[in-house]
Amino acid sequence: MTHIIFDVDNTLVKSYDFDEACFLLAVQEVTGMVLLNNWDTYPNITDTGILQTFIERQAPHFCLSELESLVKKVFIKNIKENLNLSSVKEVLGAKAFFHSLSNNKRYKVSIATGGWGETAKLKLYSAGFDIRNVNIASSNDHYSRAEIIKIASGNQHQNDDITYFGDADWDVKACRSLGINLVIVGDRIDYFQSIKDFQNSQKALNYII
Repeated sequence: MTHIIFDVDNTLVKSYDFDEACFLLAVQEVTGMVLLNNWDTYPNITDTGILQTFIERQAPHFCLSELESLVKKVFIKNIKENLNLSSVKEVLGAKAFFHSLSNNKRYKVSIATGGWGETAKLKLYSAGFDIRNVNIASSNDHYSRAEIIKIASGNQHQNDDITYFGDADWDVKACRSLGINLVIVGDRIDYFQSIKDFQNSQKALNYII
């Protein structure tokens, strides 16, 4: 069985910009401090990983468990308010592609997101994805994106039959460290296996191992 793992933000749904804004606002509301979003300097660009680095660099008086609990609560509120104003849009063709794989016994489908699971589900449900029987690994499970992908894969020792769909440089780094086949969605970065969206489903399928 081929295992397909999907990222969420800007891979399945068009949510990166408002997700980032909601996260930054949540941190500022809780701490009174402006979180620096120069993400290329962060070792782990996940919700929990970002808070770890924020504490190390800007807020050493916080402990991670306390800050994570406080920020997550406000962040979820911010996401809900945003979605109440406007439902999130799918990346073109993503729903049909995702559901076609989910309903095909040849494939196992999972989700691995650097965001927290609660907000990932809110965005996916808002866009109309059926994720009731899909395993979701998130920043609730680990601060490292590579470890999150490993958890989503069921900690497989053989990565030959896993393909991950992501959208950013941190996905490239994580998949390279794991030896996992990667397909980049969108145009944030250049990559030798990339698709603009999922409208050409055959092109996406051709990249799957």
